[in-house]
Amino acid sequence: MPLISVNKVSKSYHSRLLLDHVSFSIDRGDKIALIGSNGTGKSTLFKMIQGKVEPDEGEILHHGTAIAGYLTQNMEELDIGGNLLISEEIQNVEDKMREAEYRLATADASESQSLLRTYEQLTSRFEALGGYDYEPRMKAALAGLGLSNIDFTRDVSSFSGGEKMRICLARLIVSRPDILLLDEPTNHLDTDALEWLEGFIRSYGGAVLLISHDRYFIDRTVTKVLELENSTITAYRGNYTDYKEQKAHFLDEQRQVIANLEKELVRQEGVTQTMLSHRNISGYHAREKVVEKLSDRLERERAKIAGGPLRMSFKLMPEERSGDPDKKLLEARNVGKTFPDGKVLFQNVSFEIKASDKVFLVGPNGCGKTTLLSLLLGRIDDFDGDVLVSGASRIGYMGQFVPFDDESRTILEELMQRSELGETAARNLLARFGFRDIDVYKQISVLSGGERSRLYLCCLLEEKPEMLFLDEPTNHLDIESREVLEDALSEYNGAILAVSHDRYFIEKCQSKILGFFGEHVELLDTYAFYRKKYHEYVSSEEEKKAAFLSQQRKEAKERRQAEREEKDVPSPSVNRAKERKEIAKRKERIRFLEKSIAELEEEQKALESSFGKDTSAEDYERYASNSEKLEEMYAEYMDLESAE
Repeated sequence: MPLISVNKVSKSYHSRLLLDHVSFSIDRGDKIALIGSNGTGKSTLFKMIQGKVEPDEGEILHHGTAIAGYLTQNMEELDIGGNLLISEEIQNVEDKMREAEYRLATADASESQSLLRTYEQLTSRFEALGGYDYEPRMKAALAGLGLSNIDFTRDVSSFSGGEKMRICLARLIVSRPDILLLDEPTNHLDTDALEWLEGFIRSYGGAVLLISHDRYFIDRTVTKVLELENSTITAYRGNYTDYKEQKAHFLDEQRQVIANLEKELVRQEGVTQTMLSHRNISGYHAREKVVEKLSDRLERERAKIAGGPLRMSFKLMPEERSGDPDKKLLEARNVGKTFPDGKVLFQNVSFEIKASDKVFLVGPNGCGKTTLLSLLLGRIDDFDGDVLVSGASRIGYMGQFVPFDDESRTILEELMQRSELGETAARNLLARFGFRDIDVYKQISVLSGGERSRLYLCCLLEEKPEMLFLDEPTNHLDIESREVLEDALSEYNGAILAVSHDRYFIEKCQSKILGFFGEHVELLDTYAFYRKKYHEYVSSEEEKKAAFLSQQRKEAKERRQAEREEKDVPSPSVNRAKERKEIAKRKERIRFLEKSIAELEEEQKALESSFGKDTSAEDYERYASNSEKLEEMYAEYMDLESAE
């Protein structure tokens, strides 16, 4: 029996048909991906399932007592307040339990039975919500999503946007609903967090319906794909790779159907004209009806493979150049970046890029990928080692956030300003990037993130660079656009140095991987080999850390024992009250240090991400001062922890 049924649902916005009699069901244990181009109505369908948007026609049924949990990509719709380690619902039930306990303690015999029943109901509800083990499960989920070293006493509203999204995802996971509805859950997650979430979804006992543009993530989590295209839903068995194979087979068959219909239409039109020339008027009108029906059917069949609202089509081709395809365009020799306090981001990085290389920088968030990319571009000059760049090479760069000099320009004006194209040629090029008709007159200031990226890339390619530097180029792009970009990059005869978390994109386009392992950066042949080595590196580092902490505790304990013997400290039994007071003070100090360390670590992360060519001396000084404070706090914290 299904948990949710979507029956012949239709929805239009401003005369645009988004959903046309869409039907499907979600059964217990289903793992389903909903895919489609941006703007086709995926999030709208999610909101209808959630009950926040009403369909124009049809119905959505929630069967039985099934509970659905929903993660939106819209920050304004998230629950971002309250305590990290307890849900509002659990807190409310716990408050009622405490109140019932108080009333039971003071109740007379006539009230006791009623209060006991109420208390039993509350404790059953508390247990059903997972109240007794909610905190450790929440900590485990946060750690899996990359939020282990945070201050758990902070209000959720005080965290950054990406952290809030991960906290809300952790809350949803821990609440264990019957159905998880996840709208772009991979946003703001690095590869480690993605792999943890993939494992969770695969093992989750409930149903999952998710929207994602991360094809690798879809491949590793779902057993069914629903494609929303041309206002209808088509279901495919298996994961994303299975969907691609089935879709290709369908398109081949559909093209053959269309070709046969076109051939038959031409034949019938010829027969119709023959009857007219022979003055067979009744036969002519009968054949006209046949031709009309064939034409209508042909249009319907063509619509099944027609493109959606956005189809990008372009080639990334620099100007023709002669010479050795293995010509060296860039070389890094023992490159390193160290902060003023002595903290090393990376060191002794050496590699070279030839004219046909496609190298991807990969590693966890904060490891230094974008810093290294900026350094190689010449935007950071405070570093160790040497970077040699071919003087004759034209270089193009596209960052995560694309800037435009004049936001008041239209799309068409921007392209014409940055190229030698006339209006007709510029409009034709923009159409290949998804900007058609009156869209070319939109001002840059009103464009979405994805539209800005497409426009910037369009202008960049007109400069015909020989080497492309790309920082997360697939951000804001839907699956179809990503695949067109990948195909173009695969055919591009220039060099590429790119930062990306899109694993499908990396594996399709890369020729080499520049992998980050802490301070060490190594050039490897494949992404799969990098992930294998990275997991081995993480395990090794965790073992080293555990051994270090164990040794620190042992040494701290030995120091205290030696101090007691030297000072002839009396036995703890001499003054129990004094000992309890000291323990309380020590615990209070530990809590204070935990909070202070978390706050300073957050400040350090923010400072590190801002370091660049224009960083002020005051920021470097503050970073160094914070590092000294952290070292002192770490030492004191370790001493206090080992004393317990």
